[in-house]
Amino acid sequence: MENQVDIENDGGTIDEEKLDLERNFSTISENGIREPLLKSKSRVNNTSQIAIVGANVYPIESLDYEIVDNDLFKQDWRSRKKVQIFQYIFLKWTLVLLIGLSTGLVGFFNNIGVENIAGFKLLLTNNLMLEDKYFQAFAAFAGCNVVLATCAAALCAFIAPAAAGSGIPEVKAYLNGIDAHSILAPSTLLVKIFGSILGVSAGFVVGKEGPMVHTGACIANLLGQGGSRKYHLTWRWLRYFKNDRDRRDLITCGAAAGVAAAFRAPVGGVLFALEEIASWWRSALLWRTFFTTAVVAMVLRSLIQFCRGGNCGLFGEGGLIMFDVNSGVSNYNTIDVFALILIGVLGGILGSLYNYLVDKVLRTYAVINERGPAFKILLVMSVSILTSCCSYGLPWLARCIPCPVGLKEKCPTIGRSGNYKNFQCPAGYYNDLASLFLNTNDDAIRNLFSSNNSNEFHISTLLIFFAGVYCLGIITYGIAIPSGLFIPVILAGASYGRIFGRALGSLSNLNVGLFALLGAASFLGGTMRMTVSICVILLELTNNLLMLPLVMLVLLISKTVADSFNKGVYDQIVKMKGLPFLEVHAEPFMRNLVAGDVCSGPLVSFSGVEKVGNIVHALKYTRHNGFPVIDEPPFSETPELCGLVLRSHLLVLLNGKKFMKQRVLSGSNILRRFHAFDFAKPGSGKGLKFEDLVITQEEMEMYVDLHPITNTSPYTVVETMSLAKAAILFRQLGLRHLCVVPKKTGRAPIAGILTRHDFMHEHISNLYPHLVPHK
Repeated sequence: MENQVDIENDGGTIDEEKLDLERNFSTISENGIREPLLKSKSRVNNTSQIAIVGANVYPIESLDYEIVDNDLFKQDWRSRKKVQIFQYIFLKWTLVLLIGLSTGLVGFFNNIGVENIAGFKLLLTNNLMLEDKYFQAFAAFAGCNVVLATCAAALCAFIAPAAAGSGIPEVKAYLNGIDAHSILAPSTLLVKIFGSILGVSAGFVVGKEGPMVHTGACIANLLGQGGSRKYHLTWRWLRYFKNDRDRRDLITCGAAAGVAAAFRAPVGGVLFALEEIASWWRSALLWRTFFTTAVVAMVLRSLIQFCRGGNCGLFGEGGLIMFDVNSGVSNYNTIDVFALILIGVLGGILGSLYNYLVDKVLRTYAVINERGPAFKILLVMSVSILTSCCSYGLPWLARCIPCPVGLKEKCPTIGRSGNYKNFQCPAGYYNDLASLFLNTNDDAIRNLFSSNNSNEFHISTLLIFFAGVYCLGIITYGIAIPSGLFIPVILAGASYGRIFGRALGSLSNLNVGLFALLGAASFLGGTMRMTVSICVILLELTNNLLMLPLVMLVLLISKTVADSFNKGVYDQIVKMKGLPFLEVHAEPFMRNLVAGDVCSGPLVSFSGVEKVGNIVHALKYTRHNGFPVIDEPPFSETPELCGLVLRSHLLVLLNGKKFMKQRVLSGSNILRRFHAFDFAKPGSGKGLKFEDLVITQEEMEMYVDLHPITNTSPYTVVETMSLAKAAILFRQLGLRHLCVVPKKTGRAPIAGILTRHDFMHEHISNLYPHLVPHK
């Protein structure tokens, strides 16, 4: 990419030696090449149009959420009957149902896989420990972890690099209008599922909840592809979904379903999509998303009932995390309120520090990951060995504790999970630190939230576990495996929350399990910066509505404190990855600029009836995705903006070869030759490319009428419009191109085109460094 110069339209680049040729290209007519429209503005948008997706760097493009209002699509809408409209609505609800069913099944499969694989590993280690074979136990424990981690890393490194990480920043960027290579591809889906199972089973301090959001989005994208010619899935009804708008809605439902499947929190899933993931929302989408998460909840409940009969191996009460803290009393006093405020402040400080360190680690890992798949796998293996050493070595620092009297469950714990791990202790004693480290992450959280025995874990044990999980969570996120941040954050927050409960002792009316819940809430608020969705997810997880006021208070305090230091972890990762995310509010400095100030050039436009050779030339030497179409005499009295034509539509039109020898209107022939669905967006990577065109030299001298495929009502703003208003308009309407028209007459009918990259901080700071504050 070093020898290329970026241009303004959606990630396109051209070679430097061809740039001068394009600058003189601009608007074309029958008489050949004329003066460029932006002759006085030869500025080029040099902002980066590549981004880190998963663990690799890819070019990025924008999505077309705008409805294309051309003659072909108008003809299609006029011809649709009521039965076809009903088919569209019925199929949309059917796809939403399938998304819920599929995501629920995948979530359940993930949990069965983790519980059985990790359970076998822990049973093997525990049995060797009971025989006093401590070195063999460590070798078995670390060996299993390294093998599982290597398999997960190999899948991500060689098959689907986009599957690395949690995937939430990528899904969030996609729903903001940013598309990237393989972000929701079938290969990414498969690697996300199996890589997450292997990674979590390998004992990493990661969760499967973040990857489940990405998994749900991938499932929705796969179902919403609008059919596939390759696999002969071209059912007539499926063609209605060959557009980015419907795919966006389905992917939003899929992301919400992923949260619902991960936490068994259907309402929390809807609110998570609304608060954190989606950039556009409406009431109809709320209803469909709620339906999707309800389906997920019913699927999971049915399958859990089936597994409780012992039909799922080691998968029993655990797996799909549901923490019961109902046994605690929710009455609180003044001391509790002050403790909650302190927990909230601490959560905000620790959360902002966590985000800062994660950002630094990710930047370091990006340098290592750039060296190739072998280095990615070596990094994963190194972190796996370190994690195994901490998980097996740190419990040796804890002393053996006598088993409490009168327990319903056995002590020491028999089996793979439980609150009272034997480790190196004699009969009748347990190792409280081993009960946290040598367990699955879900079971460790369940132990921390337990309120049956307030003295179950010593304060020193909780401090060691907090420090270990905090550090391991930071260094683990960013390696080439599917990894989520929710579980590490909940583990660390529950640890210091329980410390507060132990320290207050009889002074508090709340038990240590409730303090662990509030600590988890404070750390989640300090890192994620979400309030409503996290509050509801935690309440659905713990099934305790009486804790609502306390959880709300802690979340509000922690978010307020953390916001004074930096942004939320997902917002930081989106920026660090280089994804051109459009925020809800425009930057303050944009109020000092107008739309015409940032229009990038050169601008390439076509006449309403254009020479084929000129179109081929423009498509070959640029990567623009939108071209203005200008009507000129004899088709209009004066030059006027007819609309905007998309690159993909031009490729389909040229491939159809409905050319003319004379420069005349022939829209009726094109309307008879093509159907609106011929111009619909294809599935991932299956679209027509410029290299697929075969145009003879004779055809290059012929003409083609662009009016039937031109969007005659593109969104436009006057060049004197505030850039801040233009940015808000661009985001809220989900645009890819925003035409800028001149204020005064006597000039060319279009002054430029604004795209996503023209609103980026880097581009504007290059043009006006004195106006833009340094970031």
